[in-house]
Amino acid sequence: MRVAMIGSGYVGLVSGACFADFGHDVVCVDKDPGKIERLKQNIMPIYEPGLDDLVESNVKAGRLSFTTDLAEGMKGAQAIFIAVGTPSRRGDGHADLSYVYAAAKEIAENLDGFAVVVTKSTVPVGTGDEVERIIREANPSADFGVASNPEFLREGAAISDFKRPDRIVVGVEDDRAQAVLEELYRPLYLNQAPIMVTSRRTSELTKYAANAFLAVKITFINEIADLCEKVGANVQDVARGIGLDNRIGSKFLNAGPGYGGSCFPKDTLALIKTAQDNESPVRIVETVAQVNDNRKRAMGRRVVAAMGGDARGKKVGVLGLTFKPNTDDMRDSPAIAIIQTLQDAGATIAAYDPEGVEQAKLVLNNVEYCDSPYQALEGADAMVLVTEWDAFRALDLSRVKSLLKSPVVVDLRNVYRPEEMARQGLQYSGIGR
Repeated sequence: MRVAMIGSGYVGLVSGACFADFGHDVVCVDKDPGKIERLKQNIMPIYEPGLDDLVESNVKAGRLSFTTDLAEGMKGAQAIFIAVGTPSRRGDGHADLSYVYAAAKEIAENLDGFAVVVTKSTVPVGTGDEVERIIREANPSADFGVASNPEFLREGAAISDFKRPDRIVVGVEDDRAQAVLEELYRPLYLNQAPIMVTSRRTSELTKYAANAFLAVKITFINEIADLCEKVGANVQDVARGIGLDNRIGSKFLNAGPGYGGSCFPKDTLALIKTAQDNESPVRIVETVAQVNDNRKRAMGRRVVAAMGGDARGKKVGVLGLTFKPNTDDMRDSPAIAIIQTLQDAGATIAAYDPEGVEQAKLVLNNVEYCDSPYQALEGADAMVLVTEWDAFRALDLSRVKSLLKSPVVVDLRNVYRPEEMARQGLQYSGIGR
């Protein structure tokens, strides 16, 4: 099957490369000529483990190509995916759908023969209806269907998630669109990945509801962690105790500094705004978003407290900048608010991240970026572990202590055991223990 993927960012590039790996003929389209030229040279715009090899092998096999010309990309395509960004709109927090609607208009101008236009971008309920209206208005004679097919990809594990998904959600309003998408995903169906076919609006809401629920789980265990500290309990044991209940499950119950990234912050906010517009507020999600925002700066204040309540003139070594490991994504990373809080308190920052430094430079000022975790700790009054990269899980603790000016360690991901740190003579502070 021939597929056009409009947008060569995180979702579009991963999805396009994986579809090509299934044997489909995929053209990724992007308006940024620099990005397309770099992709042709196998230079990825994002860091995602295994993506460069996947792209390179499918380009060599002739199944994957890149262009800035939408008409060329759409030629003969049976499925045309819209995978452009939907960031939070400035001023009101609604999802900015201008890129989606611009893509729909351009698709209308180039439609030739039946095709299914599929929204892969995360969009509010009713966006598919508007996409259909735009295309119909711009090209009344066009023969097309509009479907919703939300992505459920975790950054750092996106290829695995695409090829071995928990489920595939397809929202359609006509049989022809359903048939095209079922054929497109047939390689996964043969592996018994469940395909859930529903209405477009249900599919659109399912994506937001899924992300909001996971955000609730994260925020819930973070608040339980705070309670654990007050009453002398261990949040990791609490999380295991409730996670063994199949009705709850163990995933997303790791206490930490709060959620970030490209999805949870903007998607919870968009769901809140959609619910308010429809006079059906989601109070739990509203509270989750507020608690999560407050938590990030609270983690900065926790570091100040660990240094005796005064950070002025002191140096803090920060390990991990991205919102999670195995990505270079800094969007809404807890590290941003934590570092800014420490700077507001008068501290200087030295930081190291295996992949996120270049993106961090775009959002953080007056930070010394280091080439190794040990360089960031040299002469520091405290070490703060913000992102649980594998590279930080087995640090030489005797070397850590020798480098630190004061033996203070704040572990915001509970990577280390308190008793192990105590044996090394380190003043250790974790989360909820």
